[in-house]
Amino acid sequence: MTRPGRYLAWMAAGILAVLVLAAVLHDRIIEAFSYNPGLNGGIFVVLLIGICFTFWQVIRLYREIDWIEKFRSGATDITEHGPRLLAPMAAMIGERRGRLSLSAMSLRSLLDGLQARLMESHELSRYFIGLLVFLGLLGTFWGLLGTINGVTNAITGMTIGTGDVAAMFDQLKSSLQQPLTGMGTAFSSSLFGLAGSLIVGFLELQAGQAQNRFFNEVEDWLSGQTRLGSGGPVTDGEQSVPVYIQALLEQTAESLDNLQRTMSHAEEGRVQANQRTHTMVERLTLLTDQMRAEQQLLVKVAESQNALQAVLQRMNDSIGAGTQGIDEASRQHLRNLDIQMNRLVDETVTGRQYMVHELRSEIKLLTRTIAAIAEGETPQVR
Repeated sequence: MTRPGRYLAWMAAGILAVLVLAAVLHDRIIEAFSYNPGLNGGIFVVLLIGICFTFWQVIRLYREIDWIEKFRSGATDITEHGPRLLAPMAAMIGERRGRLSLSAMSLRSLLDGLQARLMESHELSRYFIGLLVFLGLLGTFWGLLGTINGVTNAITGMTIGTGDVAAMFDQLKSSLQQPLTGMGTAFSSSLFGLAGSLIVGFLELQAGQAQNRFFNEVEDWLSGQTRLGSGGPVTDGEQSVPVYIQALLEQTAESLDNLQRTMSHAEEGRVQANQRTHTMVERLTLLTDQMRAEQQLLVKVAESQNALQAVLQRMNDSIGAGTQGIDEASRQHLRNLDIQMNRLVDETVTGRQYMVHELRSEIKLLTRTIAAIAEGETPQVR
């Protein structure tokens, strides 16, 4: 799709030329504007609105072109900022991506809707052009009415009975001020109205070319996505297909498109499930390694406990053999030490049994998880 940057550049160049000309003739423009500031100000406001609207007609094509390019590339975020001119097509294709298939009737309907929206904007632009001309003519007739009233008053107020030519000439000059003011209003309004219509007309010409090019490119693209039916009149070597068969074929094609979209969604879900399964296997591998490390640690703890028990046994034997020559206080102290050591041994044994129990629970959970993964089910952690 061709972007309308070139037409925007021409429009900006035209506005720049008008501004340069206005800067050169600003004294005369200000003088002409002062004849009727109210009407001339209204003409300038309409001109500004027409310029902004014409630029907006071209700028909004960028959004439509971006949407078409995203749709053709298979992007997934085309529904976030939907088109305006192509809204019927966006509603018709729904969630389709990439290549689409249209019937000749659908193509005609889409193109007619797009052309109607473009013509609506053209009509508004032409209305601004006509409004500027109308305001210029309105100021012309308004000024002419003032001129006629001024001439009438000048003729009625002339007196020649005194015979003083200088006084009569001064009276004539003062009487002609009102007709001249009316003529200034008429010509200034016509000047600004026609100049404004010329400016908006140039911008409308460029906007029309940009929109026509956009329409032609959309038509070429949709024509390449259209399948033609053979339900027309019979020609040499061809047979007419009944309308109901053609409708059945179109319905079948639509069903195949829906099936393809469903399969693509299912494939995406399968890929995501495979990724989740791979992640779960990695985590189970880490858990297995951790459990192996814990088992080795338990073995070392058990060996340490056995060594500690042997040491305690030897200490008990030594204490039993040496208690004959020890007083009662020392014996009591040794008995307390023996009790504490036995308690330490019992707590160590209890901790080892608890760790063995937890290790067995983790192994059972790992076994159930691996079995569930092998059967294709989602594991449930209890």
